[in-house]
Amino acid sequence: MNGQTTVADRILRFNEELAETTLELPPGFSVLNPFNGPQKERVREVTTAFYHKYYDDDRPRRLVLGSSPARRGTAVTGVPFEDARLLEGETGVDVDGYAVSRPSAGFLHDVIRRYGGRTRFYGDFVMSFVCPLGLVRTTPQGREVNCNFYEDKKLLELLHAFLVDALERQVAFGIDTSACYCIGSGENFKFLSKVNEGQRFFNKIVALEHPRFITQYNGARKEEFAEKYLSAFRGEGD
Repeated sequence: MNGQTTVADRILRFNEELAETTLELPPGFSVLNPFNGPQKERVREVTTAFYHKYYDDDRPRRLVLGSSPARRGTAVTGVPFEDARLLEGETGVDVDGYAVSRPSAGFLHDVIRRYGGRTRFYGDFVMSFVCPLGLVRTTPQGREVNCNFYEDKKLLELLHAFLVDALERQVAFGIDTSACYCIGSGENFKFLSKVNEGQRFFNKIVALEHPRFITQYNGARKEEFAEKYLSAFRGEGD
């Protein structure tokens, strides 16, 4: 690259900046930061291997944005929408104890396979989140459960500046801003669209149903939704 930074370099630098991030949250909410947690060295090893494998160039890619990392998914591995067991095979890094297979990862990786495989897909897209750090809330029974940035009015209010800044920094990876793909056709899409009205990060935002909604509630229509994802990613109808 003749001394120039690659997409991998920029993503990994963003992750290092996230490691230093502190957020003010309402009582009962907390952050899961894989880049500054008890497994941060393993996360750094996994993410470094993954991004250098697929993003060691300066090609513009489109963003695919979920809402925020899941408590037992990306908030553990540091790589968006990647199942830990697949990552272990991809990077050679031992993620023993964290190999949690998730329906969301399974659906998305079927789409990736049909798109042309991982090298082709990751050559065209960067998968990430509107809120790149995991969020949990504590139930009245004392259990920690996943939550999204839009679930609580005060939470969203406190996170708003961070979310807009995080989007701006992710666009700076060298993103093709002609289209962005939003995983979550409800509140995540609503928020991202509202921010985009003011910031004009993307020419358009394409809403895609969340894989959890598909696999848990609409399993019989999985093929229909997979074709919708593939059509969108291929730019059909652009």
